[in-house]
Amino acid sequence: MAESAPSRARCCRYRASEAGAGRPVLVLHGGGPDTVAGLVRHLSHVAHTIAPVHPGRDGTHRPAWLTGIDDLALAYLHLLRERRLRDVLVLGSSLGGWTAAEMAVRDNAGTITGLVLVDAVGVRVETEPITDFFALDARGVAEHSWHDSDHYHLDPADVPAEELARRRTNMATMRVLAGDPYMHDPKLLRRLRHVQAPALLLWGESDRIVTPVYGAAYADAFGNGRLEVVPEAGHLPQIEQPQATFALIDAHLRRTSNPACRR
Repeated sequence: MAESAPSRARCCRYRASEAGAGRPVLVLHGGGPDTVAGLVRHLSHVAHTIAPVHPGRDGTHRPAWLTGIDDLALAYLHLLRERRLRDVLVLGSSLGGWTAAEMAVRDNAGTITGLVLVDAVGVRVETEPITDFFALDARGVAEHSWHDSDHYHLDPADVPAEELARRRTNMATMRVLAGDPYMHDPKLLRRLRHVQAPALLLWGESDRIVTPVYGAAYADAFGNGRLEVVPEAGHLPQIEQPQATFALIDAHLRRTSNPACRR
C-alpha cells in the first residue's frame, strides 16, 4: 500500500494511504486508521482505496478553521472534487460514518454514488442516548465497544507512556470535532431524506456506544437506506467479524457501481 503525498484541499494537508485500482472508495476511520486497516487491505483488491488520517490525529496538523465534522466533510468533498473523482463510494466507521453522511447531504455535484456507514454516530435517538465515550474508563470502553469485551480489554497500566500520550492527543481532537453537541448534528437526520445514493448501514448487534436502533434510524432517514446487523460484533464489526462484514460491503459495492461514470 503506497503512502500518497499530502494533498491540499481547502487549505488542509492530508496524510493518506492509497492502494488498488478501480472504483474510488474513500475510507474514513473513527477511532483511528488502525480500526479500518484490514478493511482497506481487503477493498484494495477490487477498488482504488483512499484512506486519510483525519487532521489532528496521530501527529497530523489540524487547521484552526477545522472545528467540527461539517468542516471535515466539506474538506473531504473538496478533496474528491480537486482530484476529479467520480462514482465514489464513501465508507465510514463510527465518527467516519458521521462524516460520510455529512458529505452526502452536501454533495451537490453527485460525486458520491454509494455509502457504507458502519456503527456511525452523528444522529440522536431520544430513547437511547449515545454513550458518553469520554466518561468511560478502559473497562467501560471494552464493555460498550466489543461483543467479546474480555478479549479486547487492555489495561492502561500495560500501555507504554508514548502510546498513552498519543491517545490523549487524539481524544482532544475528537472533543474539538464532535464534542458539542455531543457526537451528533441535530439537523442531520431530517436532511438525509434528500440523499438518494444507496446507503448500507452496517451495525454490530452488540454495539452499546450507538445501538442498532441508530442503524435503523439512519436507514429510515436516507432516501435509499438498508440496515444489516452483524451478529457477535460490537462497535467495530470489521474487526470482530471481518468476513461477514466484508461480504456485505462487497455486495453493496457491486450493486452501486456505475462503470459509465469512470469512462
